[in-house]
Amino acid sequence: MTKKAHVQATVNGQPVEFLCEPRQSLLEVLRDELRLTGTKEGCNNGNCGACNVLLDGRLVNSCCVLGVEVEGCQITTIEGIASPQGLHPLQQKFLEHAALQCGICTPGFIVAAKALLDRHPRPTEYQVRHWLAGNLCRCTGYDKIIRAVLDAAGVAASG
Repeated sequence: MTKKAHVQATVNGQPVEFLCEPRQSLLEVLRDELRLTGTKEGCNNGNCGACNVLLDGRLVNSCCVLGVEVEGCQITTIEGIASPQGLHPLQQKFLEHAALQCGICTPGFIVAAKALLDRHPRPTEYQVRHWLAGNLCRCTGYDKIIRAVLDAAGVAASG
């Protein structure tokens, strides 16, 4: 029987405590222990971006981070992107541009795009395409996603 570790972190601005096995990924902890199911499991090896979260402001694949590694860290999941006032501009633009279909990849794209806009508020199309290259989508063809991110950057910059 494996001894579970006690971990304290901040998730989406709220302090949380959880128990996890040393081998459990952050993705498993978010979905199974904290019941934050917006973060999706795609490949479970860091190649698809469906499980993207922000860890202390840095974009990471939560399937490649152990739950025990987030002690004292700040984590932002897709559930923490919107505000009580409404959707984040990225979320709104994804809707307006129909930049989603099945929805499995959408949370990872939005979290990755937020990380990009946090770092480069006015990215070029090349920067958006390069930054999102680690995210895979089997439905949309990517163009609507790129347009949504570029449009959201324009809204964020003007607002």
